[in-house]
Amino acid sequence: MTVTVRQLAELVQGEVYGDPDTPIAAARSIVEAQPGDITFVENAKHANRLPRSKASAAVVAANFPKNGLPLIHVADPLNAFVAIVRHLHGRPADTAQGIDPRASVHPAATLGEDVGVYPFASVGEGSVVGPRCRIHAGAVVGRFCRLGADVVLHPHVVLYDGTILGDRVIVHANAVIGADGFGYRFQEGRHVKVPQLGHVEIGDDVEIGAGSTIDRGTFQATRVGEGTKIDNLVMIGHNSSVGRHNLFVSQVGMAGSSSTGDYVVLAGQAGVSDHVRIGDRTRVGACSSVLNDLPADQVVLGIPARPLVKQQRIFVTLEKLPEMYRDLRRVKRHIGLNDE
Repeated sequence: MTVTVRQLAELVQGEVYGDPDTPIAAARSIVEAQPGDITFVENAKHANRLPRSKASAAVVAANFPKNGLPLIHVADPLNAFVAIVRHLHGRPADTAQGIDPRASVHPAATLGEDVGVYPFASVGEGSVVGPRCRIHAGAVVGRFCRLGADVVLHPHVVLYDGTILGDRVIVHANAVIGADGFGYRFQEGRHVKVPQLGHVEIGDDVEIGAGSTIDRGTFQATRVGEGTKIDNLVMIGHNSSVGRHNLFVSQVGMAGSSSTGDYVVLAGQAGVSDHVRIGDRTRVGACSSVLNDLPADQVVLGIPARPLVKQQRIFVTLEKLPEMYRDLRRVKRHIGLNDE
């Protein structure tokens, strides 16, 4: 597909500076763009990369300076560029409806209108699937689950019995929701399993990454609040409660009975100990270990997680330890103490 800069500006309701009839055949990142492509600059931080790009045009913010290249000025360059990419390269949305003959849907399950159940997917007894859901190949919806409207389960997702998903939830491939929590009692020299009799509740507009796991509660629900986004390979333990609009980056681990407030960010490989509470809007740095409760509006880092400024001072001090040790040995020799 070849269009003009003017046509793309009309698509995203932007204002053109430069030649509006410049032909555009593709949309690519600023690094990969070639002549005939359009690219984008999200903010001033990356403005110096545009002159080095081979792109024929760019989508930029409203206050971006003119530079001789055809520009489309918009309020939100990233959102506009997404629309352009979909227009030039997008594939039709997956709208397949109905039950594939190779799928298995229990007679006692209830499916809403325009639901798609794809090959080798399974929907268990008593489950309710809301309208326009897509259950992809090999996905398993256990018994007595409830799925809201417009839910997407990608291939090989597993929802254990009793799992509840809100509207517009997206669960990526191989994620497992509702498996037994890791609960055991040590009795007479053995680890004896504690029955896990709760379930999992996921709020509206949650996205769960590939290979992530969320365990059912022991007697209650493990909950994830609306709007929360969970990256790949994240583990959330039983009885935990995740607030609204959290961000959990890849390989985060959240132990059982812990909780987060709203708008919390856990960066990659951060770990949260059991029975810990993290307050609203607190951000935990990558590879940090949260061992104690954290109040709201904190930025913490390290093992154990400490306020950012304090942890940075510790890091600086650790860098100086070899020099400090050498100085200590010299002082001890000077005053006649043995160096043990």
